[in-house]
Amino acid sequence: MKANLGQIDRVLRIVLGLVLIALSLVGVIGWWGWLGVIPLVTGLMKFCPIYRLFGLNTCKTCSK
Repeated sequence: MKANLGQIDRVLRIVLGLVLIALSLVGVIGWWGWLGVIPLVTGLMKFCPIYRLFGLNTCKTCSK
């Protein structure tokens, strides 16, 4: 798996994932907040399988 997420994309995914999970834990949103695990994991791994499927790459230092 080659990295295909740039720094800004990674930070946004990690923050979004953590916010969704936190909101779910405190009861503001329902169980679907646990879907925040997906952007959190992809942000931490620097890889998004959907980006690869569509040929996208936001990582400027990574080769395409």
